[in-house]
Amino acid sequence: MKRSVFLILCCFVLLASGLHSQTIDLKEKNLKAINSFMSLETLDDEKVVRVIKDSTIKEFDECTFVRINNLDFSNGTIEVKVLSRLLHDAPDFSRGFIGIAFRINEDNSKFESIYIRPTNGRAEDQVRRNHSIQYFAYADYKYQRLRKESPEMYESYADMGLNEWIQIRIEVQDQKARLYLNNNEQPSLIVNDLKLGGNMQGAIGLFVDVGTEGFFRDLKVYKK
Repeated sequence: MKRSVFLILCCFVLLASGLHSQTIDLKEKNLKAINSFMSLETLDDEKVVRVIKDSTIKEFDECTFVRINNLDFSNGTIEVKVLSRLLHDAPDFSRGFIGIAFRINEDNSKFESIYIRPTNGRAEDQVRRNHSIQYFAYADYKYQRLRKESPEMYESYADMGLNEWIQIRIEVQDQKARLYLNNNEQPSLIVNDLKLGGNMQGAIGLFVDVGTEGFFRDLKVYKK
């Protein structure tokens, strides 16, 4: 009963805020692998998209995602469930990198992204824990530059682990973005100055990086 009331209230909130809901059908015709390899599989009795970075791409924070076709996004909310594993040949610095790229321009030369590092969420090293979540903007504001120029501003901690489903929700409004994990009421990361500006719009991508075997399902987009 309580859950039904909650869902009804959520619907009223979405209608009142002017958001238009769209559940994305993750079929091959709607997807395009960019510097990555994609397959449609079944995991935990659910249909999922499996994504692995192209190993020939050696740099980090690159265009290594599956792009959603015919989807233009500027402001609104992106929701998806992700599960991350390490590949058998993953280098020792792999962290299970997985997340969402958004506002991807037509030729994939610019986009914003927020991703998580599940191995860091329960590490015994506190510094690693502090780097559990990451924002970056391609191509000029990768994590190395942001960490050097603005320590702690674009990274944060949240509890998470490998081989478990994690719900990601990213709320975007102009130059601001908030990341929520697992239906938490409070955001785990707040970005108040998205580096590409507030007028960008473009596609959404299912992002992974080195050493990750990433799985995605239940992608929903609420656009303003």
